Amino acid sequence: MRYFATVGGSSTETQVEKKVLASSPIMEAIGNAKTTRNDNSSRFGKFVEIHFNDAYHITGASMRTYLLEKSRVVFQTGGERNYHIFYQLCAARELPLLSDLHLEYQDYFHYTNQGESPKIDGINDLEAFGETRSALSLLGFSESDQAAMFRILAAILHLGNVNILEGGNPTGDEQNDESREGSHISRKDRHLHIFSQLIQVDPAEIGHWLCHRKIVSMREVFTKPMTAEQAQAARDALSKHIYACLFNWIVQVINKTLESSIKTHKFIGVLDIYGFETFEVNSFEQFCINYANEKLQQQFNQHVFKLEQEEYMKEEIEWKFIDFCDNQPCIDLIESKLGILDLLDEECKASVIHKFVKEPEMIPLNMPKGTDQSWADKLFERCAKSKHFSKPRFSKSAFLIRHFADDVQYESAGFLEKNRDTVVEEQIEVLRTGQNKLLAKLFGDEMPEKQKLNVPHKVKIVPASKAATLSKQHKRSVGSQFRESLQMLMCTLNATTPHYVRCIKPNDEKGSFEYNPVRAVQQLRACGVLETIRISAAGYPSR
Repeated sequence: MRYFATVGGSSTETQVEKKVLASSPIMEAIGNAKTTRNDNSSRFGKFVEIHFNDAYHITGASMRTYLLEKSRVVFQTGGERNYHIFYQLCAARELPLLSDLHLEYQDYFHYTNQGESPKIDGINDLEAFGETRSALSLLGFSESDQAAMFRILAAILHLGNVNILEGGNPTGDEQNDESREGSHISRKDRHLHIFSQLIQVDPAEIGHWLCHRKIVSMREVFTKPMTAEQAQAARDALSKHIYACLFNWIVQVINKTLESSIKTHKFIGVLDIYGFETFEVNSFEQFCINYANEKLQQQFNQHVFKLEQEEYMKEEIEWKFIDFCDNQPCIDLIESKLGILDLLDEECKASVIHKFVKEPEMIPLNMPKGTDQSWADKLFERCAKSKHFSKPRFSKSAFLIRHFADDVQYESAGFLEKNRDTVVEEQIEVLRTGQNKLLAKLFGDEMPEKQKLNVPHKVKIVPASKAATLSKQHKRSVGSQFRESLQMLMCTLNATTPHYVRCIKPNDEKGSFEYNPVRAVQQLRACGVLETIRISAAGYPSR
């Protein structure tokens, strides 16, 4: 981007180029993190379009993002960090702007201390915070906007430190069996009060809904206590949801600032997305990432093999035809009707209805309870004919997909919950109706109109034949949204000429650009390009 800004600049457009470049430190702060392989790893996919006028000067830019790694907000493995912005805030905690956020050293917060590796060689988080603030100001974020952002980010850190205890009755009064199985938060919990103060809600109300949720029966709505484990999971889900909404809002503001009324003559797109992943345990995140890589590989095959060979035939060049592997069957397995994603969404709908409806009379007879295991069983039954799908010999819950780069075994546990991406709606309602204007803006258009939380009331009896409509209140699944965004991306890539310049990593060392030929060849082999290089008449097709 810095290169394009240099060669595509003019003396009258320096402010535009500065704004385009200023988006990078902001997105790195909120979307990048330290991993075991990379100190500044993008934990989301993005496609940036840099727009040029007919004189080839930059006029603006726009950005699309894909699949933010929300789990990092609440958990990091050893040697890794949460998103940079949290460490920048902790480092800058003594600045007047942040003095009322009750920030502490980074090791004090549960959401920033789990990786036990808070430092990055050569990086000063306090200085980085100054760069982030300068970029925010340049891109139109007012002082009040920035203060509101930092309040929400600090609130997330304090929410992670809220201590949820076993037992649903902190007062010591007589308990029933249900309350003994529940959970509670001490009324004196410091972090609950700070969290409530920062987001401007009643601590008793948010404390109640952090440990309870609504259940719908045939004739009434009542509350049910959550166990401590369930409440902690719900708390973390809320933290992830708040962060993702804030992330999306920041992207929207940046795009609005970078848009231009000047007609775009050409654009250059920069796609930065996860590479193919296979770990010891692979879950929903790896499934989505590898699905995206299948789509990109298909486009690569189309233009590097098929169209290239058609050009050779047209030019009557003598060469041996290369029979490349078409990965369309693998893509069909994932995204076709009644493919893996469709079956996952179907199972999620069933699980939502069973989760929120009390009486079985309301549930259609042909809709059994959806679980990770029942979904896996359906996959074994309906996808068995695909040569790209198989059931591992020693597992009843895992399934294996033969991707273009490697065979990957996925563990089905957690797929439904991650695809639903649910939060306790009563918690969102408390935040949405609170006094924090930015939070109200983030959640204002997200939820359907809800009833008052604290007033018991009756509801209409829902016929069993219409029980499925309950699930319509919930947003579209993560998988369906990701599939749609990938389709839009592929349409954009296919419309460009040339379609792309494909980049590879020179090595696996942090901060080094030294060329490792073994590592390069591994990547070239994985994407199927070695044969093309061997037959190229150009002499030096790859540098």
